[in-house]
Amino acid sequence: MNTAILAPAAALAIWSMIMLFWMAGTRFPAMKKMREAKGSSGMVSKSKAGGRGQDLEGLIPDQVNWKAHNYTHLMEQPTVFYAVVVILALAGAAQIDVWLAWAYVGLRVVHSLWQVLVNTIPIRLMIFTVGSVILLVMSIRALLVTI
Repeated sequence: MNTAILAPAAALAIWSMIMLFWMAGTRFPAMKKMREAKGSSGMVSKSKAGGRGQDLEGLIPDQVNWKAHNYTHLMEQPTVFYAVVVILALAGAAQIDVWLAWAYVGLRVVHSLWQVLVNTIPIRLMIFTVGSVILLVMSIRALLVTI
């Protein structure tokens, strides 16, 4: 088993946790500020049971919500990446697979930073598209080594 292919997956998992803490570190203070501005009748103090992060859209600054949006994105397409990495690790990843995996992770980090700091769609879409193409190539390679 080529365990070198697992390192990029571990790195992306760590990056996802960094984004989780960055999101919480900006969202909680924004919620506190919102509550203080609205007094005891504020939205946070009257939140319904089972409220979700998306309920904060339009209530806290967009720049704060961007981190939550990105964290959600890290829970979406990268799940395919994790599955492909496991398949490649078990079936025998080549060095090109390891390079592609690191390229994907690098692009996900760049995508995260762009989304949470700048968030212009054309550049974000370009970064996402290149990463998606790399993941498609990895997926095809995983299929080919297993059939």
